[in-house]
Amino acid sequence: MDSVRSVLSTLALWLAWLPRPLVAIVIVALAVVIALSLHKTVRRVLRMTLATRYPYALTVVQKMRGVTRLGLVILALIVALPVAPFDTNTSAWIARFLLIAIIAMIGWGALSALKIAADIYLLQFRIDTADNLLARKHYTQVRVLMRTIGALIIVITVSAALMTFEPVRQYGVSLFASAGVAGLVAGLAARPVLSNLFAGVQLAVTQPIRLDDAVIVEGEWGTVEEITSTYVVVKIWDWRRLIVPLTYFIEKPFQNWTRESSALIGAVLIYVDYRAPVGAIREELAEIAKASPNWDGRVVNLQVTDCKVDTIELRGLVSAPSAGKAFDLRCEVREKLVDFLQREHPEALPRRRADVAMEGAD
Repeated sequence: MDSVRSVLSTLALWLAWLPRPLVAIVIVALAVVIALSLHKTVRRVLRMTLATRYPYALTVVQKMRGVTRLGLVILALIVALPVAPFDTNTSAWIARFLLIAIIAMIGWGALSALKIAADIYLLQFRIDTADNLLARKHYTQVRVLMRTIGALIIVITVSAALMTFEPVRQYGVSLFASAGVAGLVAGLAARPVLSNLFAGVQLAVTQPIRLDDAVIVEGEWGTVEEITSTYVVVKIWDWRRLIVPLTYFIEKPFQNWTRESSALIGAVLIYVDYRAPVGAIREELAEIAKASPNWDGRVVNLQVTDCKVDTIELRGLVSAPSAGKAFDLRCEVREKLVDFLQREHPEALPRRRADVAMEGAD
């Protein structure tokens, strides 16, 4: 750094015949160019060194390139500022700007490091497989916690930047020192944000829902598509999106079809005449399930669950490895059982009976 500063000092002496503001601008611009060139050269060397032996380290270098570039530029400006012939007021403003830039760089670096750590941790899990319960658990925990910690980092960074200004610092101290109505109003205003923040942490720990869970919320069936720091996006079966606050899943009941396992039992109700051959229908249900790719081979059963005035109610139970396949299997069973009754046992189809009394002719 001393050599760079000496070079800039020599350049300032050579350009002494120019106006002072122009000399200062030239020195600052040269320092920035040197920093960018050095950053580009170091990146190229690291890319050649790490490409084959340390691919993960190369990924980290690539993802942190913006932070390191900003850091070198700030360092170059810090070196160049004492050499550049700025007036006292301008130098003070530039120093204030550099302090804010350093705070922003630290916050940016913390966010980038958080994302890199999360991505590296999630590499060991695959969410694109059929049995992805463990992967969805870790994806949900990491993403919710990452958004929560990211929000805290942003708040701390902005607060630290604002505290560099004397008027804001005094206002903040007086605001924190005050009590009573102002504190109550601030607490009430921040309650929704804080409740969602704590709900996010509780959601990540207890996990009543996870990414890609099949849920029924507000009478709508869908899958959990995204979990942010304040709300959850549920993709409904017809591609609509239901936006639900995080606190909903902590305070209100809902159905989670994939809480412990993605396998489900689907029910099919068929109404037939009292003359229907229940045994034959039960055998046909077993054949339909065995021939279907949506059946997981675990549950297939048929029972008479109710007797109406004109019909009896048959309930068929079939299991499937996922909610989507369970729905498809139910539709397939319903369609093929109706077709079977129409072809083989038309007398089993529901019908209404009536007694007609005929009076004799006079």
